[in-house]
Amino acid sequence: MIRFIEDHRGDHGVEPICRVLPIAPAMFYDHLAKRADPSRLSDRAKRDEELKPEIERVFEENLSVYGVRKVWHQMRREGFDIARCTVARLMKDLGLEGVVRGKKPKTTIPDKALPCPLDKVNRQFHAPAPNVLWVSDFTYVATWQGFVYVAFVIDVFARRIVGWRVSRTASAGFVLDALEQAIHQRRPAQDKLVHHSDRGSQYLSIKYTERLAEAKIAPSVGSVGDSYDNALAETINGLFKAEVIHRRGPWRSFDAVEYATLEWVEWFNNRRLLEPIGNIPPAEAEANFYAALKRSDMAA
Repeated sequence: MIRFIEDHRGDHGVEPICRVLPIAPAMFYDHLAKRADPSRLSDRAKRDEELKPEIERVFEENLSVYGVRKVWHQMRREGFDIARCTVARLMKDLGLEGVVRGKKPKTTIPDKALPCPLDKVNRQFHAPAPNVLWVSDFTYVATWQGFVYVAFVIDVFARRIVGWRVSRTASAGFVLDALEQAIHQRRPAQDKLVHHSDRGSQYLSIKYTERLAEAKIAPSVGSVGDSYDNALAETINGLFKAEVIHRRGPWRSFDAVEYATLEWVEWFNNRRLLEPIGNIPPAEAEANFYAALKRSDMAA
């Protein structure tokens, strides 16, 4: 309303406009005076002006995907004494909105001819420590050069992405590459880890199952046509699509998707706040676990 008066005062004058709008001329002039002399602002308005740049910074530093709740948690982590309702109000004033996930198309194509392991997870996506339960899945991205496929391997303990790969084809080889990365980086203890996936033919392929057996990783597979049986992996896919693909597209090439995925995975693992683990990043949750384990060993 103030902006409207400023834009049209030259043509119509302040008082005639205020007679039409539900605002007193004194309020408009008071606003101009406070803008010219910030010392006349109320304490709340002064604090708002101090907080707005910080809220914008937190929003932009986190790929511009955080909503009110995540911005609030991050600011609290940084030492700001701020209420969630204040963050909501100021983000609205600044025109900042977090991304909203949508439904993703079905990518699982089961092969009934392939042998299928039992479901060892039964929708219980919790783990007492890292490298106890991994879940895997992949999704696709439409680019100007055709479809690109992105696979993830996630450690359930802290939701950390331990392996990923981008491919031009949805072959068994590319999900195997993501698994190889996870095994190389994490070096899980033999016979201590369960790997869970859906019934997609890529995950039931001979090469994939042989690699799990070679690493002494126990396979687990959900039921057909039920996303809840691999809900955690579906959640990570949904976050990836909402925070990267839908927000930053259209995508021109394979290389663009691969670079954006690399950037997102690094941010997700080391900086993104995740509510299920206490609104801290996955890497921090794992570091806290190992620090507590070390203290326990020393005490023993």
